[in-house]
Amino acid sequence: MATIDDAVRTDAARPRSRFRGSLVTIATVAALLAAMGLTVLGLGAADNAVASYDASSWLWSAARSELARVNGVTARVDTRVEVPAARRHPMQVTQTDRLLILRDLNTGQVSSLDLATLQITATTRTTPGLGVNVALHEDAAFVVDAVQGVVRQLDPRSLAPVGEPVRYPPGITGGSFDGEGRLWIAVPSEGTVSAITAATLPSVPASAAPAGAGLSPKQVETYDVAEASHELVVSTLDDGVAVLDRTAGTLVRVQRGEVHTTPLPMTAPGTLPTRTSGPVVPVTVADERKVHAVGAGGEVRAFTVPGTGDRLSPAVAWANRFYCADEATGTVYSFDANGQLVDTIRGKATGPLELEVRENHLFINAPDTSTARVVDDKHQVREVDKYANDVLGGDPPPAPPPPPPPKKPKVGKPSAPRSVTAAAGNAQARVSWRPAAANGAQIIRYVVEGAGQRHEVGANQRAVEIKGLTNGETYRFSVHAVNAKGAGPARTSNPVTPTAAVPDPPASVTAQERPDGTVLVRWPAANGQGNTIAKYVVTASSAGANAPAGESRKTELVVPAGELEYGTQYAFTVVSVNDKGAGSAASPVSNTVVPYAAPGQPVGLRASTVANQPGTVAVQWSPAEANGRPVTKYLVDVGGRSSEVTDTRTTVSGLGNGQNVTVKVKAVNEAGPGPEATATARTVAEPRVTVTGSSATATAATVTFTVDAGGGQASCSLSTAGEPAKTGPCSSITMSGLTPGTKYTFTVTASNAAGKGTATRAQTTDALYGIATCNNGPDGDQRTYCNKDVDGRNGNEIFSVTRQDNDRQVGWAKPGTRLKAYCKKSCDNVDSWIYNNQKQSTWWVQVEYSGKNYIPWAWLNLEGGDNINVLPTC
Repeated sequence: MATIDDAVRTDAARPRSRFRGSLVTIATVAALLAAMGLTVLGLGAADNAVASYDASSWLWSAARSELARVNGVTARVDTRVEVPAARRHPMQVTQTDRLLILRDLNTGQVSSLDLATLQITATTRTTPGLGVNVALHEDAAFVVDAVQGVVRQLDPRSLAPVGEPVRYPPGITGGSFDGEGRLWIAVPSEGTVSAITAATLPSVPASAAPAGAGLSPKQVETYDVAEASHELVVSTLDDGVAVLDRTAGTLVRVQRGEVHTTPLPMTAPGTLPTRTSGPVVPVTVADERKVHAVGAGGEVRAFTVPGTGDRLSPAVAWANRFYCADEATGTVYSFDANGQLVDTIRGKATGPLELEVRENHLFINAPDTSTARVVDDKHQVREVDKYANDVLGGDPPPAPPPPPPPKKPKVGKPSAPRSVTAAAGNAQARVSWRPAAANGAQIIRYVVEGAGQRHEVGANQRAVEIKGLTNGETYRFSVHAVNAKGAGPARTSNPVTPTAAVPDPPASVTAQERPDGTVLVRWPAANGQGNTIAKYVVTASSAGANAPAGESRKTELVVPAGELEYGTQYAFTVVSVNDKGAGSAASPVSNTVVPYAAPGQPVGLRASTVANQPGTVAVQWSPAEANGRPVTKYLVDVGGRSSEVTDTRTTVSGLGNGQNVTVKVKAVNEAGPGPEATATARTVAEPRVTVTGSSATATAATVTFTVDAGGGQASCSLSTAGEPAKTGPCSSITMSGLTPGTKYTFTVTASNAAGKGTATRAQTTDALYGIATCNNGPDGDQRTYCNKDVDGRNGNEIFSVTRQDNDRQVGWAKPGTRLKAYCKKSCDNVDSWIYNNQKQSTWWVQVEYSGKNYIPWAWLNLEGGDNINVLPTC
């Protein structure tokens, strides 16, 4: 794998600025610089293009795979740019007024945006993982390889290397500019911090200054800030640097050539923001949910962040306030200078929150959601819709819900370190060990004791050189870990006897990451200088950390899978140990590798019925852990039907109706497929109808029923012969316009995407009755007209035909008689005059009277509203 030295000796390319909270990783820096080149071309043109956007910041949206430029003044998106093939990928964004460069942590792809044209002008593949970052300040560009310990200046006009690099021991940290243009680097193995100033650029772009020409960056200042091998975190200031010694629990401020140390009452490791604006440095202790605000004079004001859990990101100082994000709840808490909570900014989702002070505004970005917020210097908070349709239409699919938080472990003192080993050198010894179990609270430091010495080293610095020993004397060393609960038990090393007869180190070391998660480290046999080489001790270095990787009696070591963090860059050194127990100096540093393995299991797999499609299920999951290489696809098996997808969702059809299917999903990366996640689902089935009851009136019937929709969306109807079907809710449907006293067979039909289900019900409508009605009048014969049947005409006469023929009269109904009605027939008009409210009609009603005979409707008032239309025609 190429190092920075390899890269810059080739046709180099281009740089870039600011990084969010971590290292911008690259492996092949030549490729990275090439991608950057188009971004930096023509700084003058870019100046004009971005002059009106000084209050803007580019924010990442993972679900959309795009960048949104948010105007801090208007709190609106004015431009968006899509980044191909990066949906749901973590992205590191580095920007200045002139430059914008992205790094995809999943794929290692670097994309550069030309701010003059607002187009992505170049992309390139680099090795994924953490370990290298690019820093920019005005016309100074640097590439910092934390693993190899190499800092190289580039000409931003051409990206040709400028002079010789500045070299440090491997495992440095930091690499950002202060407000005065100094690049600060911390060296944990030495306990120092140093400032680098840029060389003057050559007059002609792209002409790399030759070595010795005086055009080289300079390490102008170096300060002791901690004991060697302490764990250090760097935050650059307006005029210097703050270094948090996580091992000793102190904050060291270096300004104007003076070093000031402030002890902090921390019982767990703290963190710093990459850059601090203003005189007060906030130190966030996530395990304690506390922030220690350290003033320029060393005064410390501590305050507690509300809530529970340890997912606090480093607090950021802004305009005499402190903003601290809780990623577990999506909340940002705002505190005044006295540590009083003055505002709570609640987000709409959990997950990463990025806080950056830029262009006189604080930008709060939730990269996994559509929302960002802008805070001005008056602390007015405004919400930003990064997906605003007036800029770029369409919304992305909803993000899968996050997995439930793990149960909080029981907290206790750490265990004893594992495999404490000592190797003798010339008047010194090297002690290394495997980590202790933290037992629920982060390890703050390790304590090494022996030979009358006591050394405290950082939790990620599990190797230490003990000097000042006497050759020929035998020593043992003990090591114990310390966390918030106190010191754990010690473990003692093997005895060692320092000697001047030490072997040579191996001349070179190579490393190779392998798909099974292991790393193969090889070296040539060392010269024992007259003694036999008994073993080799291998140390792994990453950004800001050094730890033993293992021992071997051969000239190679296989570091087991899982021992090193996948996706993080590592380099290795080897110490030779002879049969007398004497150890060599460390070998040269190996090439950098990024361990990887097959991806993890897809998270939160859910399979569900697609209600409106037959034989179909929908499958959705959260991304699998990439384990050092990007997930390139997912293998999906649903009921034996296999497919490959690149998104975290799919729909599979053709499975048959009403089928129970097993769903299996595996993630695939360069190492192959990972473990499968499984779930079950059922395709939509034909509905099943169960009739639960029915009822009727003379002209309507109601059928009640239940429907098992089979997982689909059912629609229901009621039908019977001779009548149009009636639709209604899938619980009860009433059909009107029926014939009184008639037996019907009703069919209930429920339909969904899979088909239909039916059930029948027999129901007879009620008979319809009418009241024979003849009311006497007020005068003379009128007063007895309705009392009885008489010769000639009077009311309520019943005939065998639909005419008032005397010889066809079959009887007379006494007023108030209730007669069962069958049907209606039109014939002679009959007028009831005053005896039934002037009712007259040509309709005759067939009634039950001495069989089936007819009475004029004028004399019969039908029950239920006297509606003649409800009767069928005879």
